Amino acid sequence: MNQILNTKLEKNINQILSTKLEKNINQILNTNIKEPYISCETYKKKNWFKFQFVFSIFVISIIIVCTHLYFNSLKKKENISNDVLTNYNIYRLYHNQKETSSNGASNGLFGIIEIPKINLYYPIFSHLTEELLKIAPCKFYGDTPNTNSNICIAGHNYDNSLFFSKISTLSLNDEIYLFDNNGVRYVYYIYDIYEVADSDLSPIFNYEKNNKILTLVTCNNFNSNRIILKANQKKLL
Repeated sequence: MNQILNTKLEKNINQILSTKLEKNINQILNTNIKEPYISCETYKKKNWFKFQFVFSIFVISIIIVCTHLYFNSLKKKENISNDVLTNYNIYRLYHNQKETSSNGASNGLFGIIEIPKINLYYPIFSHLTEELLKIAPCKFYGDTPNTNSNICIAGHNYDNSLFFSKISTLSLNDEIYLFDNNGVRYVYYIYDIYEVADSDLSPIFNYEKNNKILTLVTCNNFNSNRIILKANQKKLL
């Protein structure tokens, strides 16, 4: 009797377990597994953002390299200008003035310009070319400081502290010094600062013929005008 009951119980248990296992398996098999889905539009946006990021890095790198090269170029020009000034001073010390030309130029140099207020101190070339203008200010009109004339000197404006970049910050009555090739210092006082169109030549020719005038010329990089600074020489005592 016990054997019959055990056999029947075992059969029922096995049947229950089999049924439950089959149900669980079917449930697992019939479960819908939802895979993550990325739409085509989302994929395009991600790729576009990646492209923008890479392109921005590229452009920024190009700007940094170009800026570095530009300032290196300016630094080289400043170094050349300092070398010219050093060589000029040595030349003036160790050579006699018989080699000075009739217009006051010595070895291609007209003299030295100094403006204490803006820490400007450069040699001046006795004539103007585009290449010389990159190295130092150049005289392009006028005679010597000890004659009645309008000495016109041009210098680049790099919108920093080099050459004539800061002359627009000067004020009336500020002093400018010119040194000729004999080492004589001529003092000028600013009496006018204004702008003209780049084609206007009046600052060169309009001046009091009996005066000793100094005219500095540079560019205004914002409007393509010329910044003009006029100064009158103080009479030597």
